[in-house]
Amino acid sequence: MRQLVSHLREALLAGDVETTRASNHGNAAAFAEGREGYVFGLVPLKTWTLPEVLAVMAERVGIDPDPARSTGTDVIDPDKTVRALERMRDRLRLAAERRERVIVATGHPAGIIEVHLAIAAALRAAGCELLQPAAGAVFAGPGRYDHREFPLAVRYIGGVAVAAERAIALWHTHSPDGMRAMLADLEARGEAPPDLVVADHGFAGAAAAAGLDVVSFADSNDPALFIGEAEGRVSVTVPIDDNVQPHLYWPVNDFLLEGVAIGR
Repeated sequence: MRQLVSHLREALLAGDVETTRASNHGNAAAFAEGREGYVFGLVPLKTWTLPEVLAVMAERVGIDPDPARSTGTDVIDPDKTVRALERMRDRLRLAAERRERVIVATGHPAGIIEVHLAIAAALRAAGCELLQPAAGAVFAGPGRYDHREFPLAVRYIGGVAVAAERAIALWHTHSPDGMRAMLADLEARGEAPPDLVVADHGFAGAAAAAGLDVVSFADSNDPALFIGEAEGRVSVTVPIDDNVQPHLYWPVNDFLLEGVAIGR
């Protein structure tokens, strides 16, 4: 465990991460204001003030809870990251044992997708069914959640749902509409919803809003899923920088997936 903590610090996945205090503070304020791009489709059950949001983020991520400080640096506590990874690992092991039906999705196709790809491969090897509904479905118009001038569509890479620009390029997105389209497609075809969703950003938020079992990853400037966990609507949210070089997540994969194929 200590070796993983050291790696998290050295790779800037946790510890003194590159996500600034201004980003953490500003996004927490935007969430408290209910701004669409920061709620991830998971409308909170209560009204959260900025100090309350920062208090949750301090407890679950390790950032500074002081609402008066909006500049400088901030941190992700690597011990909190590891403890959340342990809880996620327990849930993934259970999914493998039960050979559950699972959706894996990410709004970060150039960073933490490396973890999602490893999870998808491990669960498939363990006998789980990886669902891939609504492939090719257009789900978000220009600029609704992200800064762009074109619609997005659902595309699957290695069994992991991502957002694509007209089948040309993959796109970072906060939109919950992709997951909404995926769940609507399952319902339209008379199929049951997934037993588990492994996701981030709006993919995770929309799944949690639909009452599904969700385990997720989130950066220190993405409070929605941590609030969802505090409200009991997200099972696990792992605090981690979600957009560093993909290969830097490999030790995280090894730790997270230890014993996941036990159900085979």
